[in-house]
Amino acid sequence: MFTQVAIGSALAFIVGAVIGYFIDRIRRGSAYQSYAQILKQAELDSENLLKSQKLEAKEELLKRRESLEEEVNKQREELWAVEKKLSKRENALEDQQADFLKKEAMIQTTQSKLASRSKAVEAREQELERALKKQQEELFKISGLDRETASQMLLDRLDKDLKNETGALILKHQNELKQSCDKIARETIGMAVQRFASGHVAETTVSTVDLPEEEMKGRIIGREGRNIRAFEKATGVDVIVDDTPGVVVVSAFDNVRRQIGKMSLQKLVNDGRIHPARIEEVVEETQKELEEYIQTMGQSACQEVNISGVNPKIVDLLGRLHFRTSYSQNVLRHSIEVSALTGIMAEQLGLDGTIARRCGLFHDIGKAADHEMEGGHPAVGAQLLKRYGESQEVVHAAAGHHDDIRPDYIYTVLVAAADACSASRPGARRDTLEKYVRRLEELETLVCGFPGVDHTYAIQAGREVRVIVDADQVNDREAAKMCKDIAKAIEDTLTYPGEIRVTVMRESRTVEYAR
Repeated sequence: MFTQVAIGSALAFIVGAVIGYFIDRIRRGSAYQSYAQILKQAELDSENLLKSQKLEAKEELLKRRESLEEEVNKQREELWAVEKKLSKRENALEDQQADFLKKEAMIQTTQSKLASRSKAVEAREQELERALKKQQEELFKISGLDRETASQMLLDRLDKDLKNETGALILKHQNELKQSCDKIARETIGMAVQRFASGHVAETTVSTVDLPEEEMKGRIIGREGRNIRAFEKATGVDVIVDDTPGVVVVSAFDNVRRQIGKMSLQKLVNDGRIHPARIEEVVEETQKELEEYIQTMGQSACQEVNISGVNPKIVDLLGRLHFRTSYSQNVLRHSIEVSALTGIMAEQLGLDGTIARRCGLFHDIGKAADHEMEGGHPAVGAQLLKRYGESQEVVHAAAGHHDDIRPDYIYTVLVAAADACSASRPGARRDTLEKYVRRLEELETLVCGFPGVDHTYAIQAGREVRVIVDADQVNDREAAKMCKDIAKAIEDTLTYPGEIRVTVMRESRTVEYAR
């Protein structure tokens, strides 16, 4: 039993070993077969990959070739376009050159023609001159006049004709100008006011200092003039020492400097010690005193018209107006008067009286600094008031109270009216008698110099001149021209405030008696 089992087991083992061998052989054969297939498949894949790479390379080369060909074609087209432009320009230049050659030929021919014509004209002119000379000689023989007499007669006749035509034109233009006379009058008055504002300083440029004795003049001058030179250098004024007994004159255009010089010289004369060191000490002391006095005068003016909150710089300028006069009218008192009038009118109209008084007080503030800044005192005052923070109404009143600009505020109109009232009231301003008479004499003398003038009368304080002409020498048209010439001569020769009216009168009378 055991033997059979052992034999069966051995047979089973043998059979299993044989079966395993065959199975292993079968596996190995299939492995060999799959490896060969893999190698073959790899070769096929590599060939396919190589072919695809070659195709891609060929396609890329083709694309690059096409792009290069496109670029080359573009460059060729551009070159062709440039070549066309150059050819066109070349053709145009050739055409221009041909035109230039044609024009040059035409110019040469024209020059030759002009040369021939000029020669012919010269020959004709010479012939005409000979003919004219011959005719003139014959005319002189026939008329019995020489050349000078005939020329004078012709010129007199032409002058008379021209005077008649000029007078007619003047009358025509005067009739046309009547339509715009209001505008012309406003412009003339504005210019006259500006000239008047700057022409009054000549009357108040000197001050006199009384001396206790004549020996004081020598002490003021000093050894070799050192004292007077030191005084003039320290004060900026001119000291005039002449033969007038007991008086020394201090002259300066700046009123404050002149006042400093006058006060300093009075102190030196009273003290008796006059030398350069003492002069500098006294002048410095006087300057401080006058600055305090100016501040006091400005503050008093503000308190008098009841305004407050004024910049110290404006107060200083306001105090300086105390030393400024306009035709002998003190400018500070004039400003205070204008301030009061403006405030009263504004309150009657229901406006702000404080603003109105402020506008009136500061309307001439530019006169305190018009010698230091460029421009008339309205523009200078407006700049200063704007700089120191005044309101627009006050600034505009200072700039426009002489109608230099169009009034945008009612306060400007009120200030202008008050300014006119203060300046034109009786006793406000005066002129010296000598200057008044001299101005009338100059006006009458200038007008009497015109030919044909019979009498001349300057009336209305020199604001009008009436001219009576000889009716036999001057006709109506010549009178109109003479009136225009007289007005122009007055403008060019004389210096005067405002305007002067010129009236030319011509009258012819015929008298006969019945017997």
